[in-house]
Amino acid sequence: MKKLFLTIIIFMFSLPLLADNDKSAVANFKKSEQVKKFFDNAYGYAIFPSVGKGGFGIGGSYGEGSVYKQGKKTGTVTLTQVTIGFQLGGQAFSEVIFFKNKAAYYTFINGNFEFSAQASAVAINAGANAQTSTTGTSAGASTSPEKNEQQGIYQNGMATFTYIKGGLMYEAALGGQKFNFQALGKKD
Repeated sequence: MKKLFLTIIIFMFSLPLLADNDKSAVANFKKSEQVKKFFDNAYGYAIFPSVGKGGFGIGGSYGEGSVYKQGKKTGTVTLTQVTIGFQLGGQAFSEVIFFKNKAAYYTFINGNFEFSAQASAVAINAGANAQTSTTGTSAGASTSPEKNEQQGIYQNGMATFTYIKGGLMYEAALGGQKFNFQALGKKD
């Protein structure tokens, strides 16, 4: 058990090796025709090129990304999550959150957005997930961005997609994704 826990911790701290930049993460998502439509029509989006997730009873996720409004970068954002429940393993994934309109964009950057509960079972680049949050409920499955038949929809002005980069994670846990936005040119 200690070896497994240690492996998960090492995996989470080795994520910089798996790191992509915004451009390559967007290119990966655009391989899916369905997701590409969101890039073409959304008011803006937040992109997280690499998010690391690991857990053994208690788990967590962390990722850094960028926020874009009408094609221009407006700031950086961090994603953090702590989960408690049945979970085992670790994974790396990319995530994109689309903002349908100006109101959804400002809700996100003002800190009024979070995912509050999640259950998923994901293996390597195949997965199934369901999410319930303050923004609504969604579900889907994917094997690769090119073969993704999942139809994403906006829930309260936001639509979220993930692309599994690697790892193995089994999870039936409760936790919330929290986002911390930092506008360009502003420092705490």
